[in-house]
This record gives sequence, structure tokens and C-alpha cells, in this order.
Amino acid sequence: MPQQLDLFSVIGKSPDPPSSALGRHLDSAGLDDASLAAAIPQAGITVAAALASEAGRRRLAAAVPALRELCRRLTGIGADRPVPEQIAALEALAAIGGAEARGAVAWMIAKAVVIGPTLTVALDVAARLGAIVPPQLVAGLLRHDDPMMRANACRCARPGPAAIPLLLELLTDLTRDVRTAAACALGRMGRTEARPVLLEQLAASPSSEVIDAVAAIADERCIVLLARTARVLPGLAEAALDALDAIGHPRAEELAAKLRSTA
Repeated sequence: MPQQLDLFSVIGKSPDPPSSALGRHLDSAGLDDASLAAAIPQAGITVAAALASEAGRRRLAAAVPALRELCRRLTGIGADRPVPEQIAALEALAAIGGAEARGAVAWMIAKAVVIGPTLTVALDVAARLGAIVPPQLVAGLLRHDDPMMRANACRCARPGPAAIPLLLELLTDLTRDVRTAAACALGRMGRTEARPVLLEQLAASPSSEVIDAVAAIADERCIVLLARTARVLPGLAEAALDALDAIGHPRAEELAAKLRSTA
């Protein structure tokens, strides 16, 4: 009697095509650029992540189509768990950057190639790259049960009637990271409703993202806090000084000049 196929043994896995057998033993660092890009789409699950990571380390633009295809092969997997191969490909695309990488990440999100926890990573990469995610999809994710998903959706939001009301609601979200992400998105849009949350973060836990967002809606309190940030946090000094320059207010110009003169 022929042996029955165990369907449950392959659920949640991507099939290794015959050509991937050698892939289990590939030395990703030893491949030249062309061979690395060629190996990625059909790589077995044991080495796909390593190949993708190597492409990202090299910032190999020629590998973008291969990374997209690797993720496409795994479409629909990972509703309840991260998919390491897709995450490695997404991080590689973030490292490579450029219009083609932005388009690949936006396509993966729009076509539900990445789902579940991996979608959270994809939104983070999309925000870092400035990829355009469909507004209605972003609006739906702003209502997601997972706070991390809501926060990353905020970072992908763009001005428009689908997103702004939801972002305003999220200014009072129970999760601080979500409130901050919503405020940053609104601040970049020039919405002064975000100022209280941004002021709170600028005083307690400044970051380059908060500094960038507050510059568009800064008042005198923001200016003073930006100057303090530049003075006491060397790692954020350049960002804070750039923000003071961008505000175009006499007080901001005065403080920026004073800080530079004492640097």
C-alpha cells in the first residue's frame, strides 16, 4: 500500500524546490553578488534568511526582485508567528533602500504577502523607507488590537480623511508608544492637536522622531525643550539644532546660535 502523505507535516512550511537542496550548504558570504541574488528566490528554508541578510549587509540593489520573490513564495504563512525568511528579506530591503525596495515592501503589504506578526515588521520597514501604503489599509490597521501594529500603522499614515480622525483618537490610546506614534504622524501633518503629547515626550523621553515631528508645530515651550535636548543629549544635538533652524522663530534662532557658539 502506498504511504499516505502527512498533510499536517507541511502546514506552515514553504516547500523546498528541488533546486534548493544545494542551498542548505551555501556559504552566503562566499557568493559573488550575482550568485547571491540568483540563489535567494529558490533557497531552502534553512538558508533563505542568511542569504537575505547577506544581501542587506551588502546593500545589494540587484537582489531586490529576488527578495520580493522570496517573500511571495511564503505568502499566507505566519498568521500567528513571525516568518524569519520574510523578516530577513524585509530588513534587507530596509538596508538597501531606494524606490524599488520601497515599491517591493508596499506591494507585499497591499497584497497580503506578509501577515500576522510579520506584517508589523513590514509596516516598520515601510515607515523607515517612506513606502506608500494604501490609505484604507492603514486606516484598518490603526484600529488593530495589537498596539505595535497600531503604532507602526501610525508611522505609515499620510494626510487624508481616512487617517486623521483615527490618529486624533489614538492621541488618548492606553499605550504610550501608540500615543507617541500618532502624535508624531499628526505633528508631521502640521496638526497642533499633537503638541501636548509631543511636549510630554520631548520633556521625558526625546527621540529623533519626536524632534522631527514637533518642529512643524513648535511653540515657545517646544523651542526651550529642543534647546535643552541639544544641550544635554549629544546624540540628539544635531537633530534638535536642525529642528530649531527649521522652526524659523527668532527665539529658536537665538538659542541655536548660542548652542553652536558654546559647542
